[in-house]
This record gives sequence, C-alpha cells and structure tokens, in this order.
Amino acid sequence: MKQNSVDSFSFDEYPTTDENLWLSYSKKETTFKIWSPRANAVKLNFYKTGNNTDIYKKTTLNHQKNGLWTKTIKGDLKGIYYTYQISIDNYWLAETPGVYAKAVGVNGNRAMVLNFDETNPENWSNDNFITLKSPNDAIIYELHIRDFTFQKEANSKFAGKYLGLVEKDTKSNLNINTAINHIKELDITHVHLLPCFDYYSIDESNLEKPQYNWGYDPQNYNVPEGSYATNPFDAAIRIKEFKMMIKAFHDANIGIVLDVAYNHTGKTESSNFNLENPNYYYRFDDKGNFSDASDCGNEIASERKMTRKFIVESVKYWTQEYHIDGFRFDLMGIHDIETMNLIASEVKKINKNTLIYGEGWTANKSVFPEKKRALKKYTTKMPQIGVFCDELRDGIKGSVFDAKNTGFVNGAKNSEESVKFGIVGAINHPQIDYQKVNYSKKPWAKKPWQAINYVSCHDNHTLFDKLKISTPDASFNEIKAMHKLATAIVLTSQGTPFLHAGSEIMRTKRGDDNSYKSSDKINQIDWKLKVENADIFRYYQNLIKLRKKHPAFRMQTAIDVQKNLVFEKTENEFISYQLKNNANNDSWKNVLVVYNAKNKTVNYKLDRTWQIAVFNTIFDFDGKISISNAINIPSVSMVILFEV
Repeated sequence: MKQNSVDSFSFDEYPTTDENLWLSYSKKETTFKIWSPRANAVKLNFYKTGNNTDIYKKTTLNHQKNGLWTKTIKGDLKGIYYTYQISIDNYWLAETPGVYAKAVGVNGNRAMVLNFDETNPENWSNDNFITLKSPNDAIIYELHIRDFTFQKEANSKFAGKYLGLVEKDTKSNLNINTAINHIKELDITHVHLLPCFDYYSIDESNLEKPQYNWGYDPQNYNVPEGSYATNPFDAAIRIKEFKMMIKAFHDANIGIVLDVAYNHTGKTESSNFNLENPNYYYRFDDKGNFSDASDCGNEIASERKMTRKFIVESVKYWTQEYHIDGFRFDLMGIHDIETMNLIASEVKKINKNTLIYGEGWTANKSVFPEKKRALKKYTTKMPQIGVFCDELRDGIKGSVFDAKNTGFVNGAKNSEESVKFGIVGAINHPQIDYQKVNYSKKPWAKKPWQAINYVSCHDNHTLFDKLKISTPDASFNEIKAMHKLATAIVLTSQGTPFLHAGSEIMRTKRGDDNSYKSSDKINQIDWKLKVENADIFRYYQNLIKLRKKHPAFRMQTAIDVQKNLVFEKTENEFISYQLKNNANNDSWKNVLVVYNAKNKTVNYKLDRTWQIAVFNTIFDFDGKISISNAINIPSVSMVILFEV
C-alpha cells in the first residue's frame, strides 16, 4: 500500500488529541474510544464470545473533535467482546479490536470489556518493584517462556506456560531444580522475558499442534500472549496468570523485564494500526512505499505525536497494571531519541528503578534521519537508557555474522581492545586504543551501566555452539574452559551483565543460529545438561555471588571507572587490570583481575602479596591463601587476587 493511495494530506496535518484513549469501564457504564481522523463513520460490534459467533448487537460511535470518536453505553458490559470498524471515504475496513485493547479473546481478533480488579492475584496491592542502587547492580537473565519448562523432563504441570515458569519445587527426572527454583538457585536479579505481548504467529485455538515462535510479530501490544495461558479463549485468564507469574517472581525478589517490539507490527496493510488509521503510524519512502528498517515489512513512525503517545502510554500501562520492572526495546535504533527519552522519563516517575535498554541498531535502512534515531552512537543523548555492547560480545568470541570467526577466548589475535571497551562499560578510558576496537571507534556511554554486556542471547548461536563451530579441533574440556572465561569477563566487567538462559548449563541449539520458529526440540532447555555440566552451573553461581558481594565490579560513574580501573598488561590473548582504592566502597582495597586466553600457563609477576579469590574452580572470598612474587595463571582462565 502506498501512502499517497489513501492520504490526501500530510501526516503532520492530522488533527491530534490529548484525550485518554483507553476504554473506560464501570459497572454502570462503559465508554469506547478510538482516534481516527480520516474516518467518516465508526461502527462498534458486540459479540458474546471471542470467536466463532456472529455480531449480536452493533452501534455507531459519535465524532467529537480532532479525530476522536466515542460512545458511552449504560449497564455492566463486563465479559462482552467487541470490535471497531472504520469507514474511510465510505469504504468499510476490516474489524479491529483497537490498538488500545487491554483484553482480547483467542487469537486477539476481538477485545473484551473487563474489570481488571478481578484479575489481580492475592496481595497484588502489596506487590512491589525490585529496587536497585544502580542499574548495573542488575544481573539480567534472558529467557523464552516456552523453552524453559516445555521439555518433558522439566516435570511441569504447566509446560510452556506462565504458571509453569513459576511452579515451585519442580525437579527434573535427575532430581535437579527446574523452573523458578533453578532461577533462584542461580541468584540473578532480573528475568528478561522474550515477547509476551499478544503476537500473530501462534494459533491459540489449536495449541495441540506443535507451534513455536519467539514472538517478534506484534498484534496487540497491551495484552499478554494467549498461548502461554492455560485457556486463551477467556480474555481474563491470560491476564490473571501473567500477574500471578509477576507476583511469584517479585516474591522471590526477582524483577521482570519485558522484551517489547514497538518498532514494527507483525502485519502491515492489515495491522490494527492500519485498520484504525491507515498509514499514519508508519514511515514511508519517497516513492510512497512502506519503509522497512525492521526487515519485517514496515517500521513505526515513533516521532509522530499519536504514535509517540501510544508507545509512551503503553509502556506506562505495563508498568502500572502489571508491575513490570524494565523494558528491552527491539531494534531501538528505529525509534527517535526524543520518544525514547520521554519513555524513560515518564516510566521512571512510576518506578525510578525501571531498567530501560535496547538494541542500538536497525535491521535495514531507515528513511528517518540518522541523527534523530536512538542508535548506539547517540547513547550519550539518552542518559537513562542502556544499549547492548556488541563490541564486547564479538570481541570475546567472534562475530555473530561469521560462525567460524573467533574472538579473545577462542584464539583470535588483536581482539583485546574490543574486550577492554566492554570491561570499562563503553565509556571514555585513557588506556583504550579506540581505533583498534572492532566496531565503535570512540566511546558511546556516559555511564558504565549503559553498556549491556553480553556474550550470547536468543539471537545467533548459543555460546556453546559458537565455540564449537569456531574451534572444531577443540576438545569438550577446552570448549568448557572458553565458555567459563567468556562469561567470567561479562560478569566482572563494569557494564550491566546480561546472560542467555541455559548458558549456565552450556545450552546448545544444535548449531541453529536463527531458531525463531524452529522446533521445541531445538529451542527447549535440556535439563540433563544441568547434571552433565554441573561444574559450569556452579561457576556461574560463584561469579554471580562474586559480583553481588563486591561492588568494585559495578562502579556507577565514568569518573570512578577512570580513576579506579587501571589496565596492567595487554597482549594477544591476555588482559590484566586492577580495581583500586576500595572502588565503589568495596571491602577489598585493591583487586587484580587476570584473563588468560592463551593455550598455555602464564607466569605473572606480582609486586606485592595478594590473597587468592578466584583460581580455576576455587572461589574463596575470604582469601585464605596468599601469594607473593609471581603466580602461574592457568591457560584459558580467569584469576582474581585481592588485598584488604
């Protein structure tokens, strides 16, 4: 669809409104609202169910001003399903639940009137957000709800569901913790959930059929996905179960980050946005075609007033109604900087501890001016927002775009500056040669926590698969050592650490680097790996304990990092540095961190007596063993020494 085929005037000329566009419900009356300035009429259709029934009643909305259409209907409409239908130039578009729908039936085609107070779990009013002194106090754990409990060996009563994720005391056939108890055992602070808004790709009416998708094809932005509920046909159930999941995590002192994809819609011409107000919410090229920076067929025009209003209010809604602790923005580089800053400002008024971060890039070219976009290079213009540090990711283990490419831990030369870039949290540091960094040739963060430091995520190969493919001659134990060192770097760096679920047990997707719609067999967590790779799990546990116990690894300001983090030695496959002066009020006066990626032991000279905190599998936070003069750093490992 071309812009000029339906629009006779500029998007900037559209009349806009500051009115509240959410449905207003009470037992006495319900007010329906929609913004569609090009409509010449708007119908409201009522249904008894969310699918497979005919309209039982219809009415028309009244035009107010500035494109606002409303209708107040007396009586208690709770449980009634409805759709809007827009007429433009006397042509009726298909039905839509409306972009502000908060409850929908199966497959999201009809909205429902609902009393949200009745969806609240017990004690919901006392549920609290997770508090943080600094964003990089967070340790983020990214998972897909279905992956985590779908395997039969997970022994979940609610396999692949919201409730399955928080089911207590589940154990695998090998008697190890699964579901939330596994997460508690690991002791991360925040779970990052892959998209949980209502998306298109799963047929919720036929869940017996094997179906899988990551969910980056948004349908209804303000409604939980139905395939993760025990009954997707009842609009209230998915909402209540989603809240029950949030409450269970909060009770365990674990925050929830939602992965949101406001940058594009799952469908284009027939999206809810276009069925309500054709073309307004999208960007177009100079030929009138949909711009496609998402590489999914379209891109959202976040800079327009009503689009910005929708995104900001949607994020606020998830924060208020569902007590969400943070948001990860998919392809954030498509959005404009002004909108992203407004989101951060408004949401932090509700919860000052909200984590906000995103991908500082696009998947394709955008028509929107680069300097106005929320790209990684402009992170300094977004002081409350974090950005994924792909410099560290690929510096550690090689490019995600070339499976055989290697990095610091798996044999590459000259990747040290890229790793150091991530160690300091992408800030300006006098000891980094930025011209040797793989991607950015200058720092992009004002504060170290703005760098979301990671080595793997749902995208691309798992860490284990990447190491296996890129080092085909390595033994399993050699891969294991690389795996441990890669994660050790992430969890001892100054940015905000981000872990891919299953990496703590050396998860594999059997070499699949784009498993967004692959089978459960590829995507599910294989719980027997927790037994087979128990040493890896313990290593992750100890790294997390180390980071939580010692704030020197999570300084809050660039000045602190510049003053207290000093690199000692940098050479091919070897980095060492000190954290000095009781950094960030740490109980350890000085800390010496050594990463040896060489395939040989390195004799490292010491200028004083140190106590050993980390050596091979040893984690001794009391430092019972002292060492002077020199220490042999084992091949492909991290060693940490300290003095008090």
